[in-house]
Amino acid sequence: MALYLVQHGISASKDADPERGLTEEGIEQTARMAQVAGNYGIGVTRIVHSGKNRAVQTADIFHRYLDRSIAVGSMEGIAPLDDVRTFAADLEDKTGWIVVGHLPFLQRLVSYLITGSSEAKVYQFQNSGIVCVESEKGEDESLKWFIKWTLNPTIS
Repeated sequence: MALYLVQHGISASKDADPERGLTEEGIEQTARMAQVAGNYGIGVTRIVHSGKNRAVQTADIFHRYLDRSIAVGSMEGIAPLDDVRTFAADLEDKTGWIVVGHLPFLQRLVSYLITGSSEAKVYQFQNSGIVCVESEKGEDESLKWFIKWTLNPTIS
């Protein structure tokens, strides 16, 4: 079971844009990441976002480069400070989803899935970057998660 986690693209400061929309650089980076993901043919079944402008714009760009027949919409429970355990409770229903969100939620979610603790930092997200986490059943039949691949706009 794969789940794709995407941090929204680079957004304007609140002073420059109270709605915190994507900057030109944010749009360009997100389009580049979405195009690469589309070229790889990742198996996306749905795109969800937090409803914040920068996440909506990022989700729309990914939708443009991926299968346009998939649903795109906002989702409760993935805001920056929401509890990752609530989201993680029913992940089997979210196979193939792209979740476009924010820090610290995404970072805490990956940590929780991999280690069982949302406090242990296991990955540093980048704006517009994608982290594919995948699960397999363990000996005790519980899901064991691992980072399968990542795609980031910069290497530094």
